Amino acid sequence: MAKINFTPDALLDLKEIKQYITDELCSEQSAINTVGKITKRIRQLADFPESGAPLSSIINYEVPYRFLVCGNYTVFYKAEADEVHIIRVIYGRRNFMQILFGREFDNDKTN
Repeated sequence: MAKINFTPDALLDLKEIKQYITDELCSEQSAINTVGKITKRIRQLADFPESGAPLSSIINYEVPYRFLVCGNYTVFYKAEADEVHIIRVIYGRRNFMQILFGREFDNDKTN
C-alpha cells in the first residue's frame, strides 16, 4: 500500500474548494460532500497508485504526473515507489497547465 502525501498547494486547494462552495454556493453540506468525494478517490490511490491516466497522454510534453477526474475537479499526482504525492486539486475549467507549470502550453496532443 502506497503512502499518500499532500503538497501544501494541494491542501490549500481542498480548503479553498470547501470555502468556495460554502460561501459562494451557500451550501456547507455540499462543500463537505464534494471534498469528501475527492479525498475518497485520493485514498484509493494508496491501493492503485497508477489508476489515473498519465498527463502526457493529453499534452505534448513528457511529465511525471498522472491525473484523476473527480466530478468537476481534477487531482494531479506523482506515483513514486511506495508513495503517491498529491500535487494539486484543480477545478476542471481552470487552465491546469498554467497552474501546474506557470506558463501557457499547447494542450492539444499532436503526434
